[in-house]
Amino acid sequence: MPASPFDLHADGLRVYVRATPGAARDAITGLQPDADGKIRLKINVTTVAEGGKANKAVLALLAKTWRLPKSSLRLITGETNRLKTVLIAGDGDALFKKMTDWLSTAGFKAPV
Repeated sequence: MPASPFDLHADGLRVYVRATPGAARDAITGLQPDADGKIRLKINVTTVAEGGKANKAVLALLAKTWRLPKSSLRLITGETNRLKTVLIAGDGDALFKKMTDWLSTAGFKAPV
């Protein structure tokens, strides 16, 4: 299976993210490996990293993009770091399929 920013979790699906606050526009711009080789979604948000505002913007962008309720997403690591882990609550297998299909449709390919 190709590398993915998604990982099954007992409560749903984990999403590994690299967030850039204060960007020119809100967008998911691609995939990027981190220093440990983990693949992360690159996300830009216009909101500044102040008082958790950028974290809320990241969750809102993901929920909107994936047409999921905001209440189903929560930040589980990286509150004050660009490298974050988001948990999507629900059926992990169904979410994994949905996210894998979305990656393919969005045209994002894992870096080599």
